[in-house]
Amino acid sequence: MPFYDKAFTIAGKKISLAALIWFLLALVAIFVQLGKGAGSINNYFIFKGVFWHTVQQTHLYHNYPAEYFDSNHYGPFFSIIIAPFAVLPDMIGCFLWGLVNAVILFYAVRRLPLDNGSRNLILLIGAVEMMTAMHNMQFNPMLTSWILLTWILVKEEKDFWATLFIAAGILTKLYGIVGLAFFLFSANRLRFVVSFIFWMLVLAMLPMIISSPAFVWQSYQDWYQSLVEKNDANTESVMQGMSAMRVIKKIFRLPGLPDLYIIATAAIFYLLPLLRFKQYKQVCFQLSYLAFLLIGVVIFSSSAESPTFVIAMIGVGIWYVIQPGRKGWALWLMLFAIVLTSLSTTDLFPKSIKVDYIRPYALKALPCLITWLVLAYQLLIKKFDIAKCPA
Repeated sequence: MPFYDKAFTIAGKKISLAALIWFLLALVAIFVQLGKGAGSINNYFIFKGVFWHTVQQTHLYHNYPAEYFDSNHYGPFFSIIIAPFAVLPDMIGCFLWGLVNAVILFYAVRRLPLDNGSRNLILLIGAVEMMTAMHNMQFNPMLTSWILLTWILVKEEKDFWATLFIAAGILTKLYGIVGLAFFLFSANRLRFVVSFIFWMLVLAMLPMIISSPAFVWQSYQDWYQSLVEKNDANTESVMQGMSAMRVIKKIFRLPGLPDLYIIATAAIFYLLPLLRFKQYKQVCFQLSYLAFLLIGVVIFSSSAESPTFVIAMIGVGIWYVIQPGRKGWALWLMLFAIVLTSLSTTDLFPKSIKVDYIRPYALKALPCLITWLVLAYQLLIKKFDIAKCPA
């Protein structure tokens, strides 16, 4: 039995090793941050502020140094997502926020149409990045789950609920827009479009319940401006901008190469596999494209930072478990991603290496970029054989 299939009996219930490791890492990260005091949960205070500033109708994207450092960059709809936590005492709300993020991503991975061992392996591959996200009290695990659930629900022909997660993702952090690609896999595309429009309208207006229509409408305009300014700032940041664009420009010494050229090239590679209409019915083609999107939405984003890579590493996990045999170069590439992507920003790596190489060259993104390129090749060339797919 592979190690990732092992399970233990606790209080009469059988719990997998993957589940134990997943929730142990999540709880350790949450309690460590809470133990450090209020200064270590700054992101949670930013998120909490989205709710209260929406209620009080104060600008969502201004700096509030008396409340937190940095500023908010999430859409007004996020005020509804964070509301149940924001009304609680800070330590309780923060604890539950982190725990819910870990639980919902665990649930989404367990919903994937794969065998039990494959799902456990995906959880283990993504566990360190999930822990990193928890250390920062980030929203990215929940966002990852929304993208996964979108594809799962489309596959189950539940487009109405699938488009709920797309709309929620778009109105919160824009990353959810990748879910629109699953329109092509839908068995009822008209229902998909109508449902998407319905949810976009409903969710966009939902914050008006706790605020006013005028304030919420103005906040969406303010949000757009904040994202433009943040994109400009990210291109110069070594902590953010951990993108494929920076990797390519640093390694090939092309500092003047516009990001747009690289993104436009990536967009072509996104579109070309979608011309293989006969492959749409193959579950492993769809899973490969899901992994392709999960990795790409991070590495081709100027706002990519360390806690964002939980999205990409779940994509790496999905790619790896559908590789025939899971041996040879595929195994080494997966391990390379765990070491350089997941572990390189932890205390296991010497500070000098992180400061002099990992951050300036955005090497955290390198294994994910290589995996993305492998997926691009496979999606363009490989004939997906349903008999060889673990799904």
